[in-house]
Amino acid sequence: MTKADIVNEVAKSTGLEKIAVQNVVEAFMESVKDSLAKDRNVYLRGFGSFVVKKRAQKTARNISKNQTITIPEHSIPSFKPAKVFMAKVKSNIK
Repeated sequence: MTKADIVNEVAKSTGLEKIAVQNVVEAFMESVKDSLAKDRNVYLRGFGSFVVKKRAQKTARNISKNQTITIPEHSIPSFKPAKVFMAKVKSNIK
């Protein structure tokens, strides 16, 4: 499902105009990105959590140059679905 599909589904189920729904979806995604960029997690009860995970510094190899490189500590975004979400997805397996 794409962002356009989500906008169409929400517009159809709520009766709102597609432009208004698209603005809301865009604003939601920007809000989540901004929160994660500021190291603040986003919790949506019954849906899941968008969290920032820390990756420790590690040593790796560049095999093309046969060189050891150090990858610095960094943060990555992650999504953890809620238990209700997981249960619904698991129950729809055919």
